[in-house]
Amino acid sequence: MSLLDWPRGPLVRALACGRILRVPIGNHLLFSISSPVWLCLLAIPVPAQTAHKPAPPAASPSAFTLVSVKVTGSQRYRAEAVVAAGGLQTGESVTENDFKLASARLAETGAFTSVNYSYQYSAQGAKLELEVVDSDHFVPARFENVVWFSDQELMDKLRSRVPLFLGQLPLEGKLADQVSVALQALLDENNLQGRADYLRAGDNDRVAAIVYSVSGETIRIRKTEFTGAGSDEMPLLEAAGAKLEGQDYLRSLLRMQEDKNFVPIYGARGYLKATFSDASAKVVEQSPQETDVDVAFSVDAGPRYQVAQIQVAGSKVLSADKLRELIHQKLGQPANAVQLTSDTDAMKKLYGTLGYMAAAIQVMPTLDDDHATVSYQIRVEDGDLYHMGDLEIQGLDAHEATRVTAKWALAKNDSYDSSYPQRFVKDVLKTVLVDGEWNISIHEMPEAADKTVDVNVKFERKATL
Repeated sequence: MSLLDWPRGPLVRALACGRILRVPIGNHLLFSISSPVWLCLLAIPVPAQTAHKPAPPAASPSAFTLVSVKVTGSQRYRAEAVVAAGGLQTGESVTENDFKLASARLAETGAFTSVNYSYQYSAQGAKLELEVVDSDHFVPARFENVVWFSDQELMDKLRSRVPLFLGQLPLEGKLADQVSVALQALLDENNLQGRADYLRAGDNDRVAAIVYSVSGETIRIRKTEFTGAGSDEMPLLEAAGAKLEGQDYLRSLLRMQEDKNFVPIYGARGYLKATFSDASAKVVEQSPQETDVDVAFSVDAGPRYQVAQIQVAGSKVLSADKLRELIHQKLGQPANAVQLTSDTDAMKKLYGTLGYMAAAIQVMPTLDDDHATVSYQIRVEDGDLYHMGDLEIQGLDAHEATRVTAKWALAKNDSYDSSYPQRFVKDVLKTVLVDGEWNISIHEMPEAADKTVDVNVKFERKATL
């Protein structure tokens, strides 16, 4: 007997409900009829080969025992985490409304772009299937000053409360809020007075991370220590680390200190791949309002590179030999990335004295790990020649301003010399403003459109005691 030969009334009702899947069960066919929101189930008896009228379909029960949950579609999460986040447990009594609520909980996290469910029931209970589609937009979660747990311990505690938290968070939805609530609960359980907050961090309208911090709790650095450092570098690291003692503990600030003060110690000695791990904190003293920590930095120095070659190319204004005179780095010696940066800065200043204010200097190192050597290519782009624009003198009365302006020797439309303003100020202090102490600021304002440089010189007399 074909499907089209079935009694018309039940079939029309089934078609009206949605898509039909034919599943034989004993002497019945189970039709799974899915609507856009939930799966309708309708048991329709198979007609016998007699003229007897078929029995009406049996009504579905209002509650069932949940015997299994199957999760499909996620590449990011294990099925157990999805089920837990939905708030369901096998063995409990459930209704279709519970399935709707579970789907809604998953959808509102933002971890999925789509959540659908379907289910089947029998005498043993209901079998639920959740079909999800992962969101593509996740960013790392960072913790600025949660010092009372190790990184792994914190992850484990948060994940036990927020099953979908794996260290990254979606940009949309409530998962970030759920982590914040869980973090606050941890603080409360440890009798800490702090408040868990988070913000979305990034630049250029792009969120790069979701950063959690604890406010209302003072967390100070008592001392710093370093692991993995050599004997030559250790005294320098300890001296730099001592400057952090007594400051607030914030991982983002410590990361900046690593880049600014710790990494250059290694870069100046040829360790061009030296890296520092995120600072770890150990609580040494604690009260409900204040926590003191010792901070440990771990360094991996990597290989020590020697300089194999230095090439300078691209300049039409200055010869390569002239530029090499400014480079202190010697071939065959350990690379000194700090000195090389200073040398290229000196090159740029030299171009500025010639009026090439937009000169660009790029250092491109090539590392040979097999031989622990580095070859540098220094590429120079001269840029356009700039001329003197307008001069503005501020902070002086009319008489003093006239006398000072008369000392300015760089005429409008002359080739600009970036070293001249400093020489001008020294001359003014010797010959015009000799009756006091002055704070002087110089602002050069290159105008790319007309290739001129406007100069503002501001004078401010120092206060006398």
